[in-house]
Amino acid sequence: MTGKQLLDDCFLHDKDRLRHRDALALLKERLSSIAEKETVALEEAGERILAEDITAPRNVPLADNSAVDGYAFRQEDYDDAGGFFRLQQRVAAGHASGLELAPLAAARIFTGAVMPPGADTVAMQEDCESHSQDGKDFVIVPQGLKKGANCRKAGEDVAEGEKILEAGQRLRPQDLAAVASTGKGTVEVFRKLKVALVSTGDELRRPGGPIDVGDVYDSNHFLLRALCGTLPVDIEDLGVLKDEAAQVESTIKAAAGRFDVILTTGGASRGEEDHVLQALDALGKRHMWQLAIKPGRPMMFGSIEKCVFLGLPGNPVAAMVCFLLYARPVISVLAGGPFLEPQRFDVPAAFDVEKKKPDRREFYRGFLRADDAGRMNAHKFMRDGSGLITGLREADGLIEIPEDVTSIRKGDPVRFLPFSGFGIR
Repeated sequence: MTGKQLLDDCFLHDKDRLRHRDALALLKERLSSIAEKETVALEEAGERILAEDITAPRNVPLADNSAVDGYAFRQEDYDDAGGFFRLQQRVAAGHASGLELAPLAAARIFTGAVMPPGADTVAMQEDCESHSQDGKDFVIVPQGLKKGANCRKAGEDVAEGEKILEAGQRLRPQDLAAVASTGKGTVEVFRKLKVALVSTGDELRRPGGPIDVGDVYDSNHFLLRALCGTLPVDIEDLGVLKDEAAQVESTIKAAAGRFDVILTTGGASRGEEDHVLQALDALGKRHMWQLAIKPGRPMMFGSIEKCVFLGLPGNPVAAMVCFLLYARPVISVLAGGPFLEPQRFDVPAAFDVEKKKPDRREFYRGFLRADDAGRMNAHKFMRDGSGLITGLREADGLIEIPEDVTSIRKGDPVRFLPFSGFGIR
């Protein structure tokens, strides 16, 4: 693997919490792709990150063809024939005709069929009238058709030599169709990253087993595993680690030699049982920690030799917010893709916030609803607790409130980040 060497951290003090925009700038500046390349069959390339530019080797479509079932003729004959053409030939898709269209003649043609030599216009069959005279077949074409009507020109979709896709793009279904239309059967993509997923905490239990008072089921594992499904990665579950410093450090040390990325939840603060932070400091370098955001303040970004370390908070809401805002774009860049910026829409607030702490960016769970005038407004989930998964489930996205805003009144403009913009359907 290759890539920029991550620099030493200069944000080491709790009081120096990093602002959201500065955290994004730091991540953008210090990251580059570490993924190697491989060639895969086109049918296996969906959702992968393209590692080569795709240029059309030929025109698409390759030749002029009919866009409808109908009758092809020469526009120059239109007025002379008075719309009355003799049927000369029949052309079906996949059976190109080498017979040049005679003057005052038309060809019965079907959708996708190559235009016969000389023809340049097509009339739709439902607008035409068939006619027989003296044992010969004719067609009556209505007046008013312009030259080139219902005809798809060669190269109309893509011209020979035109760049269709650039390296670094995620291959969507429509992109696969574009590549296939050029005749290319394989593509070069970046290999999927190997990501280790680690949960920490004595209180955590995996679903399917018993639970006692004081225990909680490990919802973060399933949340993050599903969120990683929107990225080109292979996930390996390293299980739930107890709050034991030696076990946490040894597990992370071993994982750093096997994986491209380690993604943890919990243990990111400075408490006596927060051993993940201590393990990162002992094994590698911490480049980012303590952000001026809510939820998600103890988000960690670091490195252990060539392995990138992402430490998310333990509360589910904070874990999801930090994954979407920071971990997702980091993994995308490492995998050869772009730094994924969320979609943002300015909409009026349908809620009040009497007092918000300054110098901190906050992300509320929210949803859009139309008012009586049909205008979309942002509604805030009524409770703000970072452990309330209900808010994530009922929300359609996040409402982003900048550092300098200290209160919100109904009608004030706010920025809405739909979950769909993060690849969550």
